[in-house]
Amino acid sequence: MIHQLAAVDKRAKISKNVIVEPFTTIAGDVEIGEGTWIGSNVTIMDGARIGKNCRIFPGTVISAIPQDLKFDGEDTQTIIGDDTTIRECVTVNRGTKALGFTKIGSNCLIMATSHIAHDCVIGDHVIIVNGCGIAGHVEIGDYTVMGGLSAVHQFGKIGKHVMISGGTLVRKDIPPYVKVAREPMSYAGINSVGLRRRGFTNEKIFEIQKIYRAIFQMKMNVSQAISHIEKEMLPTAERDEILQFIQNSPRGIVKGYGTGKDN
Repeated sequence: MIHQLAAVDKRAKISKNVIVEPFTTIAGDVEIGEGTWIGSNVTIMDGARIGKNCRIFPGTVISAIPQDLKFDGEDTQTIIGDDTTIRECVTVNRGTKALGFTKIGSNCLIMATSHIAHDCVIGDHVIIVNGCGIAGHVEIGDYTVMGGLSAVHQFGKIGKHVMISGGTLVRKDIPPYVKVAREPMSYAGINSVGLRRRGFTNEKIFEIQKIYRAIFQMKMNVSQAISHIEKEMLPTAERDEILQFIQNSPRGIVKGYGTGKDN
């Protein structure tokens, strides 16, 4: 299943039913799971750990050393989960000693020409549309969708079930379940369509809306909004997840639309 015109190091651990197309290069410290397809002109470098049934399209470079001047040749990895598709000319850099790995989850779609830098952790079922740039040490939660040509500042955090409009510059953290858009980036409501598609009930969606009304629409600062939510709303998994995300955000969260200042 490995084309004779591919250059595959004999030390690479390649499972059954893996297809490697011509002119692809695979280094020795690489592991590839069953059923994965590697297109032509792909470069997979040391430290790559690729799961089962992935599809990696031509021109992609996986596990190149970080574009970080502090990197000193340490032994690190790039981990890609099962059933993930990486389209043409994507670049994914391996980690540094700060974390030790860069990780992309399972069932993700990384579209053409996007870049994922060192020490990023991307959850499951994430879609990153064409031309996105994700700087180092970024965390992206499950089921997030990044619109095309978006960019995320280093050390940024994005919660689960977030929808990011195309061309957005993500300078602040984005809490779970919301949509963001405009320039500068602003809160644009909750991701109700995405939540319904994933089985959230109307009651749960209304609860999330109520939380974010307090944060973004009741003319309170974030500390006041958190205090209000803790007093007025019963604890739930979603409520606690949102509050914990905000309280653990050293960069601060996205601003509300039209406030004129960061929250």
